[in-house]
Amino acid sequence: MSGFQFISRSEPLYLPFSRPEYKISMGLVALQLKNWIEVDEHFYDELKEKKQLLVSNYPEVFASRPGSLPAQTEVLDLVLQHMTKFCPGVLKVEQEEIILPKLNWKFRISNFEESPLDLCGRLVQEDLCLMAPGPDGYTLEAASLCFPARWRLMDKMGLPMSGIHKPVPDYSEKLSRPVDSFFNRIQVDRPFWRVNWSLTTDPTLFQPVRQKNSTSEISITSENAGDKVYMRCERQTLRRLPDTGWILFTIKTYLDKISKLHKYPREAQNLSSLLRSAPDSLLSYKSISYFLEPLLVYLEKLAEQKV
Repeated sequence: MSGFQFISRSEPLYLPFSRPEYKISMGLVALQLKNWIEVDEHFYDELKEKKQLLVSNYPEVFASRPGSLPAQTEVLDLVLQHMTKFCPGVLKVEQEEIILPKLNWKFRISNFEESPLDLCGRLVQEDLCLMAPGPDGYTLEAASLCFPARWRLMDKMGLPMSGIHKPVPDYSEKLSRPVDSFFNRIQVDRPFWRVNWSLTTDPTLFQPVRQKNSTSEISITSENAGDKVYMRCERQTLRRLPDTGWILFTIKTYLDKISKLHKYPREAQNLSSLLRSAPDSLLSYKSISYFLEPLLVYLEKLAEQKV
Protein backbone atom coordinates (compact mmCIF):
# COMPACT_ATOMS: atom_id res chain seq x y z
CA MET A 1 0.00 0.00 0.00
CA SER A 2 1.03 3.55 -0.67
CA GLY A 3 0.99 6.39 1.78
CA PHE A 4 -2.52 7.50 0.78
CA GLN A 5 -4.21 9.25 3.69
CA PHE A 6 -7.85 8.40 4.34
CA ILE A 7 -10.03 11.25 5.54
CA SER A 8 -10.60 11.17 9.30
CA ARG A 9 -14.16 11.01 10.58
CA SER A 10 -13.37 11.85 14.22
CA GLU A 11 -15.09 15.23 13.75
CA PRO A 12 -18.08 16.02 11.52
CA LEU A 13 -16.90 16.83 8.00
CA TYR A 14 -20.05 18.73 7.14
CA LEU A 15 -22.26 20.92 9.30
CA PRO A 16 -24.60 22.61 6.81
CA PHE A 17 -26.18 24.90 9.35
CA SER A 18 -24.68 28.23 8.34
CA ARG A 19 -28.06 29.97 8.36
CA PRO A 20 -30.21 30.18 11.47
CA GLU A 21 -33.44 30.09 9.45
CA TYR A 22 -34.90 27.51 7.10
CA LYS A 23 -34.87 28.32 3.39
CA ILE A 24 -35.21 25.78 0.63
CA SER A 25 -32.45 26.20 -1.97
CA MET A 26 -30.11 24.27 -4.24
CA GLY A 27 -27.01 25.50 -2.37
CA LEU A 28 -24.63 24.47 -5.16
CA VAL A 29 -20.90 25.21 -5.09
CA ALA A 30 -18.28 24.73 -7.81
CA LEU A 31 -16.28 21.51 -7.40
CA GLN A 32 -12.66 20.78 -8.29
CA LEU A 33 -12.50 17.41 -10.01
CA LYS A 34 -9.64 16.24 -7.80
CA ASN A 35 -12.14 16.38 -4.91
CA TRP A 36 -14.88 14.52 -6.76
CA ILE A 37 -14.72 11.23 -4.80
CA GLU A 38 -14.13 11.25 -1.03
CA VAL A 39 -12.35 8.30 0.60
CA ASP A 40 -12.50 8.23 4.39
CA GLU A 41 -11.56 5.87 7.18
CA HIS A 42 -14.83 3.92 6.82
CA PHE A 43 -14.03 3.11 3.18
CA TYR A 44 -13.48 -0.63 3.56
CA ASP A 45 -16.30 -1.16 6.07
CA GLU A 46 -18.79 0.57 3.80
CA LEU A 47 -17.62 -1.38 0.76
CA LYS A 48 -18.17 -4.58 2.72
CA GLU A 49 -21.67 -3.39 3.64
CA LYS A 50 -22.38 -2.62 -0.02
CA LYS A 51 -21.23 -6.09 -1.00
CA GLN A 52 -23.65 -7.69 1.47
CA LEU A 53 -26.55 -5.53 0.27
CA LEU A 54 -25.84 -6.44 -3.34
CA VAL A 55 -26.19 -10.09 -2.34
CA SER A 56 -29.26 -9.79 -0.11
CA ASN A 57 -31.16 -6.84 -1.64
CA TYR A 58 -29.96 -6.54 -5.23
CA PRO A 59 -33.23 -5.23 -6.79
CA GLU A 60 -33.40 -2.59 -4.05
CA VAL A 61 -29.85 -1.27 -4.53
CA PHE A 62 -29.12 -1.58 -8.26
CA ALA A 63 -31.25 -0.93 -11.31
CA SER A 64 -30.73 0.14 -14.90
CA ARG A 65 -32.91 0.83 -17.91
CA PRO A 66 -32.31 -0.01 -21.58
CA GLY A 67 -30.03 2.50 -23.28
CA SER A 68 -27.99 3.35 -20.19
CA LEU A 69 -25.03 1.07 -20.92
CA PRO A 70 -22.82 3.65 -22.74
CA ALA A 71 -23.19 6.11 -19.85
CA GLN A 72 -22.55 3.37 -17.28
CA THR A 73 -19.35 2.41 -19.10
CA GLU A 74 -18.30 6.05 -19.19
CA VAL A 75 -18.74 6.35 -15.43
CA LEU A 76 -16.63 3.26 -14.81
CA ASP A 77 -13.81 4.74 -16.88
CA LEU A 78 -14.00 8.03 -14.95
CA VAL A 79 -14.07 6.31 -11.55
CA LEU A 80 -11.07 4.14 -12.36
CA GLN A 81 -9.11 7.13 -13.70
CA HIS A 82 -9.92 9.17 -10.59
CA MET A 83 -9.18 6.47 -8.03
CA THR A 84 -5.86 5.43 -9.56
CA LYS A 85 -4.72 9.06 -9.88
CA PHE A 86 -5.94 10.62 -6.62
CA CYS A 87 -6.19 7.57 -4.31
CA PRO A 88 -3.03 5.64 -5.19
CA GLY A 89 -2.83 2.10 -3.86
CA VAL A 90 -6.48 1.87 -2.81
CA LEU A 91 -7.28 -0.03 -5.97
CA LYS A 92 -5.26 -1.34 -8.91
CA VAL A 93 -6.24 -2.02 -12.51
CA GLU A 94 -4.41 -4.92 -14.09
CA GLN A 95 -5.55 -5.78 -17.60
CA GLU A 96 -9.12 -7.05 -17.15
CA GLU A 97 -9.09 -7.06 -13.34
CA ILE A 98 -9.70 -4.45 -10.67
CA ILE A 99 -7.99 -5.30 -7.39
CA LEU A 100 -8.58 -3.93 -3.89
CA PRO A 101 -5.38 -5.13 -2.17
CA LYS A 102 -6.47 -4.37 1.39
CA LEU A 103 -9.57 -6.56 1.07
CA ASN A 104 -7.99 -9.06 -1.30
CA TRP A 105 -10.93 -8.49 -3.66
CA LYS A 106 -10.70 -8.97 -7.41
CA PHE A 107 -13.32 -7.94 -9.94
CA ARG A 108 -13.21 -9.08 -13.54
CA ILE A 109 -14.51 -6.20 -15.67
CA SER A 110 -16.03 -8.60 -18.22
CA ASN A 111 -18.34 -9.95 -15.50
CA PHE A 112 -20.04 -6.54 -15.43
CA GLU A 113 -20.45 -5.96 -19.17
CA GLU A 114 -24.19 -5.41 -18.74
CA SER A 115 -23.94 -3.43 -15.50
CA PRO A 116 -20.69 -1.43 -15.24
CA LEU A 117 -22.34 1.01 -12.84
CA ASP A 118 -22.85 -1.90 -10.44
CA LEU A 119 -19.09 -2.43 -10.51
CA CYS A 120 -18.51 1.29 -9.92
CA GLY A 121 -20.66 1.19 -6.80
CA ARG A 122 -18.49 -1.58 -5.36
CA LEU A 123 -15.35 0.59 -5.65
CA VAL A 124 -16.43 3.82 -3.90
CA GLN A 125 -18.46 4.79 -0.85
CA GLU A 126 -20.68 7.04 -2.92
CA ASP A 127 -24.04 6.03 -4.33
CA LEU A 128 -24.24 6.73 -8.07
CA CYS A 129 -27.27 7.88 -10.06
CA LEU A 130 -27.33 8.43 -13.82
CA MET A 131 -29.71 11.02 -15.25
CA ALA A 132 -30.49 11.18 -18.99
CA PRO A 133 -31.79 14.25 -20.85
CA GLY A 134 -35.20 13.85 -22.45
CA PRO A 135 -38.41 15.65 -23.43
CA ASP A 136 -39.65 15.64 -19.81
CA GLY A 137 -36.32 16.78 -18.36
CA TYR A 138 -33.65 14.53 -16.87
CA THR A 139 -34.82 11.04 -15.91
CA LEU A 140 -33.22 8.43 -13.64
CA GLU A 141 -31.94 5.66 -15.92
CA ALA A 142 -29.44 3.71 -13.79
CA ALA A 143 -28.33 3.73 -10.18
CA SER A 144 -26.24 1.96 -7.57
CA LEU A 145 -28.02 3.05 -4.40
CA CYS A 146 -26.92 1.10 -1.33
CA PHE A 147 -27.43 3.86 1.24
CA PRO A 148 -30.79 5.53 0.46
CA ALA A 149 -32.26 8.02 2.91
CA ARG A 150 -35.82 6.75 3.06
CA TRP A 151 -36.57 6.34 -0.62
CA ARG A 152 -36.76 3.27 -2.82
CA LEU A 153 -34.90 2.99 -6.08
CA MET A 154 -37.59 0.91 -7.76
CA ASP A 155 -40.12 3.68 -7.07
CA LYS A 156 -38.01 6.34 -8.82
CA MET A 157 -36.57 4.63 -11.91
CA GLY A 158 -37.50 6.38 -15.13
CA LEU A 159 -38.96 9.41 -13.37
CA PRO A 160 -37.90 13.02 -14.06
CA MET A 161 -36.51 15.21 -11.29
CA SER A 162 -39.97 16.62 -10.54
CA GLY A 163 -41.35 13.11 -10.04
CA ILE A 164 -38.41 11.93 -7.96
CA HIS A 165 -38.73 14.90 -5.60
CA LYS A 166 -42.53 15.07 -5.55
CA PRO A 167 -42.77 14.19 -1.81
CA VAL A 168 -40.31 16.98 -0.86
CA PRO A 169 -42.20 19.96 0.61
CA ASP A 170 -42.07 23.10 -1.61
CA TYR A 171 -39.94 21.37 -4.27
CA SER A 172 -42.54 21.61 -7.03
CA GLU A 173 -43.34 25.25 -6.28
CA LYS A 174 -39.86 26.60 -5.57
CA LEU A 175 -37.15 24.30 -6.92
CA SER A 176 -38.47 22.22 -9.79
CA ARG A 177 -37.98 24.83 -12.52
CA PRO A 178 -34.59 26.17 -11.25
CA VAL A 179 -33.24 22.61 -10.93
CA ASP A 180 -34.29 21.65 -14.46
CA SER A 181 -32.75 24.85 -15.79
CA PHE A 182 -29.52 24.24 -13.89
CA PHE A 183 -29.22 20.68 -15.19
CA ASN A 184 -29.36 22.00 -18.75
CA ARG A 185 -26.51 24.43 -18.02
CA ILE A 186 -24.03 22.03 -16.35
CA GLN A 187 -20.80 21.91 -18.35
CA VAL A 188 -18.42 18.96 -18.61
CA ASP A 189 -15.51 20.82 -17.03
CA ARG A 190 -17.58 22.54 -14.33
CA PRO A 191 -19.02 20.05 -11.81
CA PHE A 192 -20.83 21.14 -8.65
CA TRP A 193 -21.49 19.87 -5.16
CA ARG A 194 -23.88 20.52 -2.30
CA VAL A 195 -24.74 19.10 1.13
CA ASN A 196 -28.18 17.89 2.13
CA TRP A 197 -29.06 17.10 5.73
CA SER A 198 -31.58 15.26 7.83
CA LEU A 199 -31.88 14.03 11.43
CA THR A 200 -32.57 10.45 12.35
CA THR A 201 -32.65 8.09 15.31
CA ASP A 202 -31.56 5.20 13.08
CA PRO A 203 -27.81 5.07 12.26
CA THR A 204 -28.35 2.44 9.55
CA LEU A 205 -26.98 3.55 6.18
CA PHE A 206 -29.44 1.44 4.18
CA GLN A 207 -32.81 3.11 4.88
CA PRO A 208 -35.19 2.63 1.93
CA VAL A 209 -38.31 2.92 4.08
CA ARG A 210 -39.50 6.03 5.87
CA GLN A 211 -40.09 5.28 9.54
CA LYS A 212 -42.58 7.14 11.68
CA ASN A 213 -43.25 7.14 15.40
CA SER A 214 -40.82 4.33 16.16
CA THR A 215 -40.04 3.22 19.71
CA SER A 216 -36.61 4.83 19.59
CA GLU A 217 -38.11 8.17 18.54
CA ILE A 218 -40.68 8.11 21.33
CA SER A 219 -37.97 7.47 23.94
CA ILE A 220 -35.85 10.50 23.02
CA THR A 221 -35.31 12.88 25.95
CA SER A 222 -33.28 16.05 26.40
CA GLU A 223 -30.78 13.93 28.36
CA ASN A 224 -30.19 11.24 25.73
CA ALA A 225 -30.82 13.19 22.51
CA GLY A 226 -27.10 13.73 21.98
CA ASP A 227 -26.46 10.00 21.69
CA LYS A 228 -29.73 8.86 20.12
CA VAL A 229 -30.19 11.49 17.39
CA TYR A 230 -27.86 11.52 14.40
CA MET A 231 -27.06 14.12 11.79
CA ARG A 232 -27.26 12.43 8.40
CA CYS A 233 -25.51 14.60 5.84
CA GLU A 234 -25.27 13.79 2.15
CA ARG A 235 -22.43 15.24 0.12
CA GLN A 236 -23.85 15.30 -3.39
CA THR A 237 -21.97 16.01 -6.62
CA LEU A 238 -23.18 16.69 -10.14
CA ARG A 239 -21.07 16.36 -13.27
CA ARG A 240 -21.86 16.04 -16.95
CA LEU A 241 -20.34 13.06 -18.74
CA PRO A 242 -18.20 14.19 -21.69
CA ASP A 243 -19.28 11.54 -24.21
CA THR A 244 -22.95 10.79 -23.59
CA GLY A 245 -23.86 14.17 -22.11
CA TRP A 246 -25.75 12.45 -19.29
CA ILE A 247 -25.43 13.73 -15.71
CA LEU A 248 -23.93 11.67 -12.91
CA PHE A 249 -25.27 12.42 -9.45
CA THR A 250 -23.22 11.03 -6.54
CA ILE A 251 -24.27 10.77 -2.90
CA LYS A 252 -21.81 10.26 -0.04
CA THR A 253 -23.49 9.73 3.33
CA TYR A 254 -22.07 10.87 6.66
CA LEU A 255 -23.55 10.00 10.06
CA ASP A 256 -22.60 11.80 13.28
CA LYS A 257 -24.22 11.85 16.70
CA ILE A 258 -25.72 15.20 17.65
CA SER A 259 -23.43 15.12 20.68
CA LYS A 260 -20.52 15.92 18.34
CA LEU A 261 -21.90 19.46 18.17
CA HIS A 262 -20.56 20.09 21.67
CA LYS A 263 -17.49 21.65 20.04
CA TYR A 264 -19.65 23.73 17.71
CA PRO A 265 -22.05 25.85 19.81
CA ARG A 266 -22.75 28.26 16.94
CA GLU A 267 -23.85 25.41 14.65
CA ALA A 268 -25.94 23.96 17.49
CA GLN A 269 -27.66 27.34 17.87
CA ASN A 270 -28.19 27.63 14.12
CA LEU A 271 -29.69 24.16 13.92
CA SER A 272 -32.00 24.94 16.80
CA SER A 273 -33.16 28.17 15.15
CA LEU A 274 -33.49 26.45 11.79
CA LEU A 275 -35.71 23.74 13.25
CA ARG A 276 -37.87 26.32 14.99
CA SER A 277 -38.40 28.19 11.71
CA ALA A 278 -38.95 25.11 9.55
CA PRO A 279 -42.51 24.45 8.37
CA ASP A 280 -44.38 21.54 9.90
CA SER A 281 -44.49 19.87 6.49
CA LEU A 282 -40.67 19.68 6.42
CA LEU A 283 -40.40 18.40 9.99
CA SER A 284 -42.94 15.71 9.19
CA TYR A 285 -41.24 14.81 5.89
CA LYS A 286 -37.87 14.44 7.62
CA SER A 287 -39.51 12.49 10.49
CA ILE A 288 -38.20 14.98 13.05
CA SER A 289 -41.48 15.99 14.72
CA TYR A 290 -41.47 13.04 17.12
CA PHE A 291 -38.29 14.08 18.88
CA LEU A 292 -38.22 17.80 18.10
CA GLU A 293 -38.93 19.23 21.55
CA PRO A 294 -36.33 17.25 23.55
CA LEU A 295 -33.81 17.82 20.75
CA LEU A 296 -34.35 21.59 20.92
CA VAL A 297 -33.73 21.55 24.67
CA TYR A 298 -30.50 19.61 24.13
CA LEU A 299 -29.33 21.94 21.34
CA GLU A 300 -29.97 25.01 23.46
CA LYS A 301 -27.77 23.58 26.20
CA LEU A 302 -24.97 23.03 23.69
CA ALA A 303 -25.40 26.54 22.30
CA GLU A 304 -24.87 28.00 25.75
CA GLN A 305 -21.49 26.30 26.12
CA LYS A 306 -18.22 27.94 25.21
CA VAL A 307 -15.37 25.94 23.72
